[in-house]
Amino acid sequence: MGDPEVTALFALVAERLKQAHDRVHALNVSTEAKTALTRQLLIVTETAKRDLPEAARRLARFVQDLDEGRLPLG
Repeated sequence: MGDPEVTALFALVAERLKQAHDRVHALNVSTEAKTALTRQLLIVTETAKRDLPEAARRLARFVQDLDEGRLPLG
């Protein structure tokens, strides 16, 4: 990862993933809903290994859904 832009994006995605995990952990929702949300974050993490810009887009959509109260039923 010699490219400074890639390094910066990686750091940003990593920090935002941590924040998203913290938010999910703090939610007052069912265990099933938390599990579904955690799985979505794990998919973002796996995507980051292959396609960092796509992972950043998926994470942004995930956070937007959280902000707007769109959570999986459970």
